[in-house]
Order: sequence, then structure tokens, then C-alpha cells
Amino acid sequence: MTHLPQELVQRLLDFRAERDWEQFHNARSLATALSVEASELLEHFIWAKDHQVAGVVAERRDEIEAEIADVAILLTYLCHDLAIDLSAAVSNKIDANALKYPAHKSRGRSEKYTRL
Repeated sequence: MTHLPQELVQRLLDFRAERDWEQFHNARSLATALSVEASELLEHFIWAKDHQVAGVVAERRDEIEAEIADVAILLTYLCHDLAIDLSAAVSNKIDANALKYPAHKSRGRSEKYTRL
């Protein structure tokens, strides 16, 4: 994931403002829409076996990219509206996860931290 440049964030905010969509964008509605868009992304992979995933990505790359963009757009709106610095939030989460999942206990394992 790359950080969106401020000029791109501003384009998103301008796009929304020009359409007067802020009235529909509270934290709940944005979080709900984010979940729906993430589900639409997941829908591309439903029923695919592990060995088929690369082919699905190759075949549907444009559609998958559009769904990822929708997720990023909604997350950007949510972070902006809640005054959350996404970079700081991600950095803090990495630090918290490092405590929960020490490398010497979790390397190569998929268990939840409570089972390590």
C-alpha cells in the first residue's frame, strides 16, 4: 500500500464536495460502504482454488484494481473526516502487532497471538 499524495486526496475531496456528498458521509456510512467494497473485491476470488488465484487476477485485473480503488477512496474519506493520520495509525499497529506476535514465537505460524 502506498501513501496517497496530498494532491490526489484533494482531488477526492473536491470530487465529493462538487457533488455535495459530504452529507451522506458520516463514519458509520463510510465504514459500511468500505465493508461493502471490500466484499466486492473478495467476490472476484470466491470459489477459486489457491492455484487459480493468479489466473483470476490476470483475467480480472482491471475489475480488481477498480475495487481496490473504491476501498482506498472510502478509507481516504474516512481517515480525512475522522482526522486520522493513516501512516501513523499503520505504524502504531505494526508496533502493537510486534508485541503480540514476536518473531521468535510467530515465525511461520498462523495462530492468533493468544495461541502462540
